[in-house]
Amino acid sequence: AAEEAIKAGIYPYFHELESKQDIEVIMEGKRRIMLGSNNYLGLTVHPEVMEAAIKAIEKYGTGCSGSRFLNGTLDLHNELEVELADFLGMEAVTTFSTGFQSNLGIISAIAGRHEYILCDRENHASIYDGCRLSYAETIRYRHNDMDDLESKLKKLPLEAGKLIITDGVFSMSGDIAKLPEIVELAEKYNAATMVDDAHGLGVIGEGGRGTASHFGLTDKVDIIMGTFSKSLASLGGFMAAKKYIVDYVRHNSRPFIFSASITPAGCAAALAALRIIKREPERVARLTHLSKYLREKLMENGIAVRESGYSTPIIPFYTYEHTRTLVAAKMLFEEGVYVNPVLPPATAPTECLLRTSLMATHTEEILDEAVEIIARVTKQLP
Repeated sequence: AAEEAIKAGIYPYFHELESKQDIEVIMEGKRRIMLGSNNYLGLTVHPEVMEAAIKAIEKYGTGCSGSRFLNGTLDLHNELEVELADFLGMEAVTTFSTGFQSNLGIISAIAGRHEYILCDRENHASIYDGCRLSYAETIRYRHNDMDDLESKLKKLPLEAGKLIITDGVFSMSGDIAKLPEIVELAEKYNAATMVDDAHGLGVIGEGGRGTASHFGLTDKVDIIMGTFSKSLASLGGFMAAKKYIVDYVRHNSRPFIFSASITPAGCAAALAALRIIKREPERVARLTHLSKYLREKLMENGIAVRESGYSTPIIPFYTYEHTRTLVAAKMLFEEGVYVNPVLPPATAPTECLLRTSLMATHTEEILDEAVEIIARVTKQLP
C-alpha cells in the first residue's frame, strides 16, 4: 500500500522538517502552517525550556546510560516527579522513557491472570499493546458508550480485579471521556480506573491539570498516565497514582526496569515546561479560545467537522474515502498547510478524516489563512 501511494504521488508520511516545531515551519524547503503538531502550548520553542535543556547537557552530559532502577536516576528525575505529583494532586509519580512505554509498563505490571481490562474501542494503540503484554483478559466497549460498558461489567465477577482504561481526550476525535459515568460504574462494580491523559494534560482542567481535574474527579481516579512529548515539550511519560501503586509498578514493570531513563536534556525541558504551565495558566485558556475559533471558522466555510461537545485543540474534518484523504493532504501540503491524514484502522473505512491540532501560540490571522486554504482545497476535491 505504501509503494502504491508513493507511485501515485500521494504518500503522506515522513515529510522532512527543517526548522523548530512552531506554528509555521520550513518543511521540505517551503513555509507551511503547522496544523498537525501536538505541541499544544507552544513550549518547544520557549527560551526557558531550550535553555534548561542546554544547561542540563552541560551539567549531566547527553545521556544517563542506564535504567532508573540502577545508575540512571538523576536528582532531576526525582525533582520532576515531585513537582508533577503536586501539580496533578496525586500522591506520587514515576517517569518512563516514552509515553508509549508508559502504557506498556503500567498495564503489563498491574493487570494479572484472572483479571479483566475494560478498554474503550478508540483508546490509543499503546493501551492496546499494554493490554496484550498483560496476562489479563481484555474486553472492549463501544466508544464512550456507558450502557455498553455497564453491560460488560455486569457479566464479570464482582470480586475479580477489573481495570477500566480510557483516553482522557481521544487523540483522533478530540472527544473527552465520560469520566463521571466511568467513575460511577467503577464504584458500582468494584473496578479501578486509569486515564491516559496524553492529550489532556495542558489542554483541559484547572490550569491544564487534565481530564480528572476537568470533572473534579482527581480523588476518584486510580491512575493517571501522561506524556512529555506534547504540552510538556519534551520526550517521556509518567504514571501518577497513590504511592504504593507507583512503588509496585517501579518494582514490577519490565519496560520500566529494563529501559534507560529519560535523558538529562529531556527531563530538564519537561520540568521547565511544567513550571511555565503553573506560572502561566492563561496559555491553556488561550488554547481553548483558539480551539473554539478554528472550529467555528471551519464550520462557517462548510467544512464537515466532527462534532464534539467540548473545544479541544484536536479538530478533525471528514474526507471520507481513503484515496480522497491522501489527495487532500497532499494538496493542502502543496498549498502550505500541514495536517495529519487519518486512515483505517484508526477510522472506519468510510470515515477517513484530516486531523488538525492547535497550539496556544497560533494567531487568529494565521488560522484564517489556513481555513481559506482548507476551504479552497476541499471544494476542488472530487
